[in-house]
Amino acid sequence: MSLAKNVEFLRHFPKLNAFNGLAGYGRSAVPSPLVEINDFGSNPGALRMFSFVPEHLSPAPALVVVLHGCGQTAAGYDLGTGWSTLAERYGFALLMPEQQASNNANTCFNWFNPEDIARDGGEAGSIRQMIARMVGDHKIDSRRIYVTGLSAGGAMTQVMLATYPDVLAGGAVIAGLPFGIASNVSEALNGMMQSPSRPASELGDLVRNASDHKGPWPKLSVWHGSADRTVNPANADEIVKQWLDLHGLPHEPMSSGEVDGHPRDVWWNADGETIVESYTITDMAHGTPLGISGSDEPYGVEGAFLIEAGISSSYHIANFFGLTERIRQPKVEIKASPKEAPKVAPKPTAKAAPTGVSRERAGTIAMTVPVPAPEPDLATVLWPRATPVHHAKSKASQRRGIDVGAVITRALTAAGLMK
Repeated sequence: MSLAKNVEFLRHFPKLNAFNGLAGYGRSAVPSPLVEINDFGSNPGALRMFSFVPEHLSPAPALVVVLHGCGQTAAGYDLGTGWSTLAERYGFALLMPEQQASNNANTCFNWFNPEDIARDGGEAGSIRQMIARMVGDHKIDSRRIYVTGLSAGGAMTQVMLATYPDVLAGGAVIAGLPFGIASNVSEALNGMMQSPSRPASELGDLVRNASDHKGPWPKLSVWHGSADRTVNPANADEIVKQWLDLHGLPHEPMSSGEVDGHPRDVWWNADGETIVESYTITDMAHGTPLGISGSDEPYGVEGAFLIEAGISSSYHIANFFGLTERIRQPKVEIKASPKEAPKVAPKPTAKAAPTGVSRERAGTIAMTVPVPAPEPDLATVLWPRATPVHHAKSKASQRRGIDVGAVITRALTAAGLMK
């Protein structure tokens, strides 16, 4: 089937509603803690604004912007990831923009549309206006504003970091793509499925050209499942490459180890601060990794694209942002081998604890790899349009052969063809 016929074929499907099983959160017996705010500016991207401000907000508090994935809602993604629980515990404010079906049939952020990813325009401009409203209302510390997101929300996280590096101190991308690699449907699909390798300087220039900012650049945490069939895991390497170029850091990790059984690479600056980190979640499919079992303080609720993996990405990301410092960290052993340290900083020993180690896991960081979470059906691709959602498959089914034609057909939906 030709590309044109595939596109026409897909246009006849009705849009998919609430595929992740969490979109109804807020209408259930347990109300969402998020509050909608209607007046926050001209809203050029026509997004909705939701926020959560804990009763005991820290003085000069931090703000975390959380961007949901396709088919999800702000409330549903909050329930799944546990961000409002973390905000309540550690006293920071939460902003959760929400896409509307009028912008994208499956409520995906339009991360590749030129009009939505330019500074002060479209959806990026709307999110910036929301941030300004939160800063004004709650006296947010302007030096402690962060952003994170999943999938299309992860790609939009990259957009915000690239277009507003003067506003954001750091970000975390889960199963996302590098900034600037797509400006149309074909490029978006190619980037998602193939993730062609690009020179680091070329990737860095894509970010440098997005604003007049000359640095310093935000720090970044990258998360990706090694068994992701929706967004090629090679995208994580390209994202890391892009930000290492911005920070002028070497390609090889300065330290490599394991956290809760999953590989983590680390790069730090001349002051010894972790600036870039990358987690590879072993055998995990497309989604946000959760640590809801076997830990003292679980965060989140498992669902489609919200996968129990024995590690809470939400907690570790909050820790990477420096938001969990009020809780004493246990001593841990690091299974690490420092490879390259900056000349002006002392070389860490193998026992030095990296930023973001789990406080839920006392003892050693190098632990047994947990049983992989089931993978969503291939039909539930990054930008699903009409394919019914099935429960996650077993690990064994991940090894079966793939119907290439079906994958191509479903993947064509991945760039948000239907508005």
